[in-house]
Amino acid sequence: MEELQSALKGNGLTLSNLPEKGRCLLTTRDFHPGEVIISQEPYVCVPNKSPVESRCDGCFTTSNLKKCSGCHVVWYCGSTCQKLDWKLHRLECEALSRLDKDRRKCVTPSIRLMVKLYLRRKLQSEKVIPTTATDNYNLVEALVSHMPDIDEKQLVLYAQMANLVNFILQQPDINIKEIAENFSKFACNAHTICDSELIPLGTGLYPVISIINHSCLPNSVLVFEGRLAVIRAVQHIPQGAEVLISYIDTTGSTMTRQKALKEQYLFTCACPRCIKLGQSDDIQESAVLEGYRCKDEGCNGFLLRSSDDKGFICQQCGRVRDKEEIRKIASEVKSMSEKALMSLSSGNQLEAVSMHQTIEKLQRKLCHPFSISLMQTREKVLKILMELQNWREALAYCKLTIPVYQRVYPGFHPLLGLQYYTCGKLEWFLGDTEDAIKSMTKAMDILRITHGTNTPFMRDLLMKLEEAHAEASHKLSCKDE
Repeated sequence: MEELQSALKGNGLTLSNLPEKGRCLLTTRDFHPGEVIISQEPYVCVPNKSPVESRCDGCFTTSNLKKCSGCHVVWYCGSTCQKLDWKLHRLECEALSRLDKDRRKCVTPSIRLMVKLYLRRKLQSEKVIPTTATDNYNLVEALVSHMPDIDEKQLVLYAQMANLVNFILQQPDINIKEIAENFSKFACNAHTICDSELIPLGTGLYPVISIINHSCLPNSVLVFEGRLAVIRAVQHIPQGAEVLISYIDTTGSTMTRQKALKEQYLFTCACPRCIKLGQSDDIQESAVLEGYRCKDEGCNGFLLRSSDDKGFICQQCGRVRDKEEIRKIASEVKSMSEKALMSLSSGNQLEAVSMHQTIEKLQRKLCHPFSISLMQTREKVLKILMELQNWREALAYCKLTIPVYQRVYPGFHPLLGLQYYTCGKLEWFLGDTEDAIKSMTKAMDILRITHGTNTPFMRDLLMKLEEAHAEASHKLSCKDE
């Protein structure tokens, strides 16, 4: 790993090992908010598979696509992406073309990712594709697989997937056990590639980025510029500190976060937030985010279970909510949620939005105002209303989510910035120019740190903000006249 250490040194980083955590990246200089710490192209990546739309294998766009005439699996937007991918896809195309039609349908993105991994390894060993200190199979071999911690059911699934990969590749030197272990590595180390608005596009393996450890209070953020993974500092990181990102959505309670990390990444987090598990502050935060509201609508107190287990007591005013009353409302919410999902699946958006609005009303009676469940329902309503182009009502729901976002996310979090941006665009479209400027300015202040300033997305945001300022100035001058 000497070559990697040398490459990291140029980025102001060093590879180290910490007790209980294993490999990590430490800084060898100070980093400031918004500064790029490290970036990496994927070793291998694939677009998501969707029955609704396909994506280019090169740039993940959905426009002007043509299917590969050889394998009939892969799509490209044009000759540029196809030529850039040809060295690798030539071998993949030959392998996929050998499959019958039914087997080709079984080729999921995960299977393709593994096939591409071995083909890229082969091409690099033959020096058809060059290797570098940050782009070589040795980095993949060094990734943690957690194989001893995986249950038997998952191991059987990995073995079945490995057999399919082996059948596709037909390379006698490949070890099925190694393929299965690499599937386990994918589960723990692969990243979901998202666009600038954090909409998932595909999956990629970034072996150097994967060295970075998790914290529920991260000092950095991972965003993507096309397929390039970019780590930016979201706060001042002093020399000698560990670079930390979040692997999961950190909005939940400590128990919820711990469960998600254990299930997906097979470790127990011991970050500053998680070590407070069971302490009074943590109990209060869990009760607010995932618990119930006080019977008194004017009280914002949080509820804890009574000693006799017959109800929940407000810790602010002392009122008791009956357990049966809570169970009844929760049952209504569950039943209505199932119906709403069916309506949405059948494409009946008007019925779905009406049902979700009913769920939201029930949750307002049931949940604390800062409840994650209530926020998620409002997000669903907002999304459907946007699709229905009901802009005024969409804005009202967007504004309802902002206070919860402010509470559950740190100051420089891309999701908070994006929610401000959504709010600003709706306000501007509806003619509320002054409010739009305030919202888009807040979005800009956050997203320039998380996304930088040179991407097309950020240039578009800046242009909209400048246009809104110009519109406000014009309105003001017309008033003066």
